[in-house]
Amino acid sequence: MFAVIEHASRRIRILGATAHPTASWVAQATRNLVMDLEDVNCRARFLIRDRDGKFAALFDAVLADSGIEVVLSGVRRPRTNAVMERWVQTCRRELLDRTLIWDQRHLLHALREFERFYNVHRPIRASRTPAR
Repeated sequence: MFAVIEHASRRIRILGATAHPTASWVAQATRNLVMDLEDVNCRARFLIRDRDGKFAALFDAVLADSGIEVVLSGVRRPRTNAVMERWVQTCRRELLDRTLIWDQRHLLHALREFERFYNVHRPIRASRTPAR
């Protein structure tokens, strides 16, 4: 699964899922993300990513062309991207550990439903007050 999260709003975007991710698949998902961000007139300045080999130079080039600076997380520093790590744990605990997934189509459907729930219907979002 390939997903990104907006740190300020905690809004998640699931870009896709595949059993065999490749650098070209990741680059295409990134192009789709850039187009989606342009469609909603959203301006991202930075993207924090880990050092996985699937993030090839093409991935960074796609983001650089759209004006997004790539920031690499530290080696063996899971807290560098703690917001995304927390979402991954939540997705696994609340969805994937409780659902029998039949195929990729079913997985994508379940992930889209969870994305909608996470972005709109979470009770914690209603009770959150701005920090002072």
